Amino acid sequence: MKILVTGGAGFIGSAVCRHLINDTEHSVVNLDKLTYAATLGSVASLEGSPRYRFVKADILDRALVLDLMMAEGVDAVMHLAAESHVDRSIDGPGDFIQTNIVGTYELLEAARAYWSQLPPARKETFRFHHISTDEVYGELPLEGGLFTEETPYAPSSPYSASKASSDHLAVAWHHTYKLPVVLSNCSNNYGPFHFPEKLIPLVILNGLEGKRLPVYGRGENVRDWLFVEDHARALALVVTQGEPGRSYNIGGRNERSNLTVVETICDTLDRLAPSADGRPRRELIDFVSDRPGHDLRYAIDATRIERELGWRAQETFDTGLERTVRWYLDNEAWWRPLREGRYGGERLGGAVAAGQGR
Repeated sequence: MKILVTGGAGFIGSAVCRHLINDTEHSVVNLDKLTYAATLGSVASLEGSPRYRFVKADILDRALVLDLMMAEGVDAVMHLAAESHVDRSIDGPGDFIQTNIVGTYELLEAARAYWSQLPPARKETFRFHHISTDEVYGELPLEGGLFTEETPYAPSSPYSASKASSDHLAVAWHHTYKLPVVLSNCSNNYGPFHFPEKLIPLVILNGLEGKRLPVYGRGENVRDWLFVEDHARALALVVTQGEPGRSYNIGGRNERSNLTVVETICDTLDRLAPSADGRPRRELIDFVSDRPGHDLRYAIDATRIERELGWRAQETFDTGLERTVRWYLDNEAWWRPLREGRYGGERLGGAVAAGQGR
């Protein structure tokens, strides 16, 4: 199968590309605009593979995407291209509307035009896999409840609202035009090659440099954590075995409060890379003003994908975090240029207080 992966130079997209090339027989066409959070360093190991091709392009360019699909003869689309950081969506929601909503529309229309001219046998097996987030469901109480595929949507941030909109578009294209769409919604990903604006890599790198470790509010917000390589395996199953019109929730069954996550990173760093002065990194924790509209808890019920497709997360949070910290310790050549040239750890998501949202 030849798969077009959009956003394949981003965090989750690059993990998908590496999995498809290294662990399956599929071929990959990686389409990425290479915005600030994408880097070809995340897929550099694939450059010599005859089953891999990178194309720099924007999903908003429908004609280009359609031409690429036609030229490559793709069998499936895995749509991961998106603006993804909640704090940045608070500061500048416009980019999220354009990429996540309008971009998904343009991609769906390109896929529909391509799919409609396929011969019957290939039309039957073609898939458009729309990859989304559990944030579209809103929040859960601290005690009890899980997100299922039937949970009503209640997005809280510009980011989650844009992803909810794109989910609805993908499902509508299936119902209206019969485009064979499969949908998946995941919990918080973490692991190697994670851009340093997100919580886990930010805390790892700040901890290594002896900088303050910002924790929103009192750190009580809870997330279900999913190791990115486990997620990549799940996505490969969904695109190849998922039923059109069906959605699949993907989670690690690893709930942790943000404060617990930060404290665990501190303890892991103290063990693997003790600070020069011997002081514990927990002393660097700094409680800061909370993010506007910060959802209290997310937690995924992954029963459907476990039962129907046979997927199971292989990493616990503790084993996955250990692998992640070790990766950052061993790969400064990957993260140092990003840290120094694109994002140095400054606070994001504060523009709402000054009315600066665009």
